[in-house]
Amino acid sequence: MSEQTERPPLRAAVLRDLLLAPAGPLARVEVVDRTGSTNTDLVAAVRADPDAWPDGSLLVADHQEQGRGRAGRTWETPARAALTASFALRPTAPPESYGWIPLVAGLGAVHALRATAGVAAVLKWPNDVMVRASDGSQVPGWGDLRKLGGVLTELVRTPAGDVVVVGLGINVSQRPDELVTPSATSLVAAGCARPDRELLLVALVSSLAEVLGRWRAHGGDAAAAGLADEVVSVCATVGDRVRVELPGAGEVVGLASGLDRDGGLVVVDDRGDEHHVLAGDVRHIRAAR
Repeated sequence: MSEQTERPPLRAAVLRDLLLAPAGPLARVEVVDRTGSTNTDLVAAVRADPDAWPDGSLLVADHQEQGRGRAGRTWETPARAALTASFALRPTAPPESYGWIPLVAGLGAVHALRATAGVAAVLKWPNDVMVRASDGSQVPGWGDLRKLGGVLTELVRTPAGDVVVVGLGINVSQRPDELVTPSATSLVAAGCARPDRELLLVALVSSLAEVLGRWRAHGGDAAAAGLADEVVSVCATVGDRVRVELPGAGEVVGLASGLDRDGGLVVVDDRGDEHHVLAGDVRHIRAAR
């Protein structure tokens, strides 16, 4: 089977028919052949013309050449091997609740992946989508977790109010030799024989609309919406012993005991002191379950 057959292009007309209102939940759908980063492009587009990107707008790239993650990290994928998309969300909830957006979006991704690809996806706080290695092999800092995708959120202030750009990237058809680090995986490498990017995108959009709709309906109160408990139930970080490398300098080591009301990670160190972590790189150093 040729690579072109294995990795067909996204069909813009089909996706618009499925995703645009009234058939779907979105207000605008743009599909581009290739770009450096959908998040970079959408952030710039919203800043340039906020009214052109209403709530529920989507920018998806058939091939993203310079994907971005947290802390300025970048990565590359073979053409048409990943699903890369960014959404424009205009939250009505207070800004102090925005910390839940990547977690709730990650929950939506987990639901969509479990339903459409049959993989037991989980979350790694704060924004990674993971699966466990089928052979139980360990990677330092990751344990048996392998990164399948991630969420990147960026806030854009506009005269009409805040816009949160929610970027989602999922590794779909990369073979093991195409994965750049031992901690990475793809749907194919995780055992999904014939993943369909269009099917996955439609499922992601539907799932995100559902969970973010609940978040908004409760004014950003993830606990009242039942989302906090759902996030914890699929978060592999909670219950593990972790090392959190804090922005700038310093670290916290201890048991990740849960999530706070703002989505921050609660870590209890070896002296029994609680630490409230809003940002940082989490390394799993020993399972505590």
